[in-house]
Amino acid sequence: MSSLEHPSEVFVSNYGSFLGKKSERLVLKENGQTVLEVPFYELQNIIIETSGASISTDCIKECMQRGIPISFLSSTGKPYATIISPHLTGTVVTRRAQYEAFKDKRGVQMVKLFVEGKLKNQVNTLKYFAKYRKSADKELFNNVQSVIDKIETTAQELKEITGNCINDVRGQIMSAEGRAGNLYWQGIKLLTAGKIDFPGREHAGAADPMNSLLNYGYGILYGKVEKCLILAGLDPYAGFLHVDRSGKESLVYDFVEEFRQPVVDRVVVAMINKGIPIEMEDGQLSQKTRRDLAERIKERLDTAERFQGKKYRLQTIIQMQARRIATHLRGEARYKPYVSGW
Repeated sequence: MSSLEHPSEVFVSNYGSFLGKKSERLVLKENGQTVLEVPFYELQNIIIETSGASISTDCIKECMQRGIPISFLSSTGKPYATIISPHLTGTVVTRRAQYEAFKDKRGVQMVKLFVEGKLKNQVNTLKYFAKYRKSADKELFNNVQSVIDKIETTAQELKEITGNCINDVRGQIMSAEGRAGNLYWQGIKLLTAGKIDFPGREHAGAADPMNSLLNYGYGILYGKVEKCLILAGLDPYAGFLHVDRSGKESLVYDFVEEFRQPVVDRVVVAMINKGIPIEMEDGQLSQKTRRDLAERIKERLDTAERFQGKKYRLQTIIQMQARRIATHLRGEARYKPYVSGW
């Protein structure tokens, strides 16, 4: 079957697939045969990753009325379009505060908190995988711990960065973030050595299995984050650290940073270390591997994690954090980054 089913999500990946509406249900057909029916009330998201699918206007209308986004991914997992209901736009107060914050210290503070969360989650991801090596491979454990120490030292630099607006300090923050990122991927390379050939982090156009897994996983996460930001009343295109560019969802790229490691990196490194087969076809992940990765990421998003003294599913935490961005920018509460356990 070309679709990856989940109680709240449907993936469509086979050429020629058709999505339509039958009464109160989403219907997926392949070669004229119905292969899946899901009640619309159970759906939270539809993801289409094939260039040959079609969808009826009745289906689109039903999804928009129910607030169900329809996302389109390339074969490498890069989102290139999302259909979202116009009724999910945010309040005027929230968006005015978001745009104004770009010009003052709120934007600087917001970015520093995003990057702080990212670096702490990088450290905790390395600690999570290294703890299983402490007795089995002491040398590896010590090498990873050395990387962790350097990331934590770099993270201290963030506290010293001050400015009146993000344009004053973007270079300094990106420098610290970049150096920490290089260290983090060195640590990941140590933890996956002997399991896979990881040349280092590469983004668009990467053809090796490790980077292909990461890029595809991040593509799925971008769609989740975008929806959460819109539901929180925020403009996903108006970011702070990532500069404005036509068609670039800058706030998505800002906000996603603190969730890359606990959601995607944890899944990918676990797959590699468990020896899960990673199939490649013409320099891209095979359809089977893409489905497997997508299913594992969904399972991870459904995992309960401790946050604010209670346990919530990770996808719920993302939504809570998106709302906290809005309240922070409106001056109603202070944002605190989500930091995963290890």
